[in-house]
Amino acid sequence: MIYKATKDDVHTLAELAVMMWSSHSVEELEKGFEAAVNSDKAAVFIALSDGVIVGFAQCSLRYDYVEGTSSSPVGYLEGIFVKSEHRKQGYAGQLLDRCEKWAESKGCSEFASDCELSNDTSLDFHLNSGFKEAGRIICFTKSLI
Repeated sequence: MIYKATKDDVHTLAELAVMMWSSHSVEELEKGFEAAVNSDKAAVFIALSDGVIVGFAQCSLRYDYVEGTSSSPVGYLEGIFVKSEHRKQGYAGQLLDRCEKWAESKGCSEFASDCELSNDTSLDFHLNSGFKEAGRIICFTKSLI
């Protein structure tokens, strides 16, 4: 079962999301999910199996330029995660489908996403889900201190 997250799901979502975004704390992720579930420009969907949360997908509307697109706003998959023991069972596809339908309901004609260059699992998921690669980048930082 897939459903749209509410404020009651924020803590559980953050505990799940820290498995994917390990450089963040549960508290940081709670703030982000709280903002997302209370926004009309973002949505979070949850996958349940036998009453247990097994995954989630977070999507938003992006109004700035999105690589490879020509419209605005663009629906954007901010993150998608399914617990390892529940992968390859269709949950990620169902979550993506709900995000795409949400974006369409918000007037989007395009949907986009990204992944790390080294994340072959995510790359395979995106390509198998109908995404086309729009480009590759390497990001740089430089300390000014």
